[in-house]
Amino acid sequence: MGHHRLVLALFLGLASACGLLADNDSVIDLWPEGVPGLRADASAEKTMDAGRISNVHRPTLTLIAPASAAANGTAVIICPGGGYTRLAFDHEGVVPAQWFRSLGVTAFILKYRLKEYGHPAPLRDVLRAVRTVRSRAAEYQIRPDRIGVLGFSAGGHLAASSGTLFDSPDGRTGAPIDAVSARPDFILLVYPVITMGPQHSHQGSRTALLGQNPQSELVKRLSVETQVSKETPPAFIVQTQEDKTVDVENSLMFYQALRNAGVPAELHLYAKGPHGFGMGPGFGPASDWPARAESWMRFNGWLP
Repeated sequence: MGHHRLVLALFLGLASACGLLADNDSVIDLWPEGVPGLRADASAEKTMDAGRISNVHRPTLTLIAPASAAANGTAVIICPGGGYTRLAFDHEGVVPAQWFRSLGVTAFILKYRLKEYGHPAPLRDVLRAVRTVRSRAAEYQIRPDRIGVLGFSAGGHLAASSGTLFDSPDGRTGAPIDAVSARPDFILLVYPVITMGPQHSHQGSRTALLGQNPQSELVKRLSVETQVSKETPPAFIVQTQEDKTVDVENSLMFYQALRNAGVPAELHLYAKGPHGFGMGPGFGPASDWPARAESWMRFNGWLP
C-alpha cells in the first residue's frame, strides 16, 4: 500500500510542478501585518530549475488539502531543504504534500526566509506557521493537537528547531497570535542538519544561517541537540550512513538527546542512499521510509 501511495505522490508532484494543483490549494500569507525585518532592498523571488526557490522575502504557506470527506484532522507543515540558501520546493515540498494528502492529512508547504536574512528569520517563520495553522484549525478542518512539522536537510534543522525552540522570544513579534502555542505535536526529520558545532555541522547551512563568524553562544543555541527537553515532541528521524553531505552523526546526536530527555523517538538508519533522495524510488530500503513514517503516525494516533 505504501509503495502505491508513493507512486501516486510522485505523479501528483510532477503534475503540481506543471501548475496542476487542485482547486482547494491556496497560498497563505504568514505575515499579513507585515514581514518583520523585511529588507529595504528586497528584490524579486527567484524560481530555478527543478522547482527550486531562492531569495525569499515574503514567507507563505501553500495549502494542499484532501477532500473534505477524506480529511482526518491531522496537519503537517513541510520545510523543504536547500542549505538555507534555496528551497527544493517541488522535490521536498510538493511531493511529500501530495503523499500526505493521499493519507487524508492536510499539508502546508512552508516557504521560509533564507541566507538573505539568517537567524532568527527562519525560526520566526516556522513558529508563525505553527501558530497560524493552529489558530485556524477549525477553518482547515484539523485538530489543534495534531499538527506536525516535517523537514528535509536544512529544513530538518528548522523542523527540529520548531520542536525545541518553540517558546523562544525570537518567535514572537508582539502580535495577538503570539498567544497561540507554537509547539508542534510531532516532528519528522529526513537527513536533517542538527548541529552547528565545528565537528559535524553542514558548513553551508551554518554559514547561511549564522554568518561567517558566529558567537559561540549562538552556535550552541542553534545546535538543536543541546536544546532538547522533556517538552520536545515525539520525533521520527531518517538518514543513511552513506550520506556525504550531512554527517549521520547529526541524526545520532539528536536521537541520543531525545533518549536522554525521555522523549519518544524512532531512528531509521539505512546503509545506502545519497543525501537528498526525498521520497524517490530506487534507493533500496531507504525508499521505504514513507511507509515506516505512516506506520509510526498510525501507532501514535495521528492517522486513523
